[in-house]
Amino acid sequence: MPLFALDTVTLLPQQALKLHIFEPRYRQMLEHVLDGSGQFAMAVFSGSGWKQNYHGRPAIRPAVCVGHVIEHQKLADGTYHVLLQGVCRARIIYELPPSVDTLYRQAMIEPIGGDEIDQEQLQPVRERLEELLTGTSLSQLRAARPVLQFVRNEEVPTSVVMELVSFTLLNDRELRYKLLEEGDPSTRATLIFGELLSLRTLIDRARHQHPELWPKGCSWN
Repeated sequence: MPLFALDTVTLLPQQALKLHIFEPRYRQMLEHVLDGSGQFAMAVFSGSGWKQNYHGRPAIRPAVCVGHVIEHQKLADGTYHVLLQGVCRARIIYELPPSVDTLYRQAMIEPIGGDEIDQEQLQPVRERLEELLTGTSLSQLRAARPVLQFVRNEEVPTSVVMELVSFTLLNDRELRYKLLEEGDPSTRATLIFGELLSLRTLIDRARHQHPELWPKGCSWN
């Protein structure tokens, strides 16, 4: 599987990601991908040393998200606009050695959490999400209402709703990686609720500061 590495998790399953591909190695990668499966894996750099070795082969973390190219546009200068949709979690088994003819990195990968998910077992997760997004200060989040529409739509599997919450409401970089590397949906639910409760506490503290009374230009931090 071709690898496209960035410094943080930018893609989770079900998520759509817009990319502008301009580097020669990734332009070659996309051309090969479009002639084949239409898929490549979004990887994450390990540590901060990647900045000094970005154009080389800096260390990457094992968990990746396999994405499928659902739209692409080649521009006159040879660059691409791409819309990528997350398909599944995966883990790098080993990375292939460099090749003279291949500019981009490749790895052998295996799926994470490929077993069929019991949606009925996750029903309490759905109910708890609705409670948090309607009966607490989390309802004030800009994304709460559109997310709630999916929570209430029983045609959308609970596992998909969890992914939606993960990439819409949760921004912590390390948490997003933990959600990417975790194959068990129940464990992911625990991580999601832990972060949502922390976010609720933060919002409540801000409300107790009565920001509506602050002078113009002041902010709570």
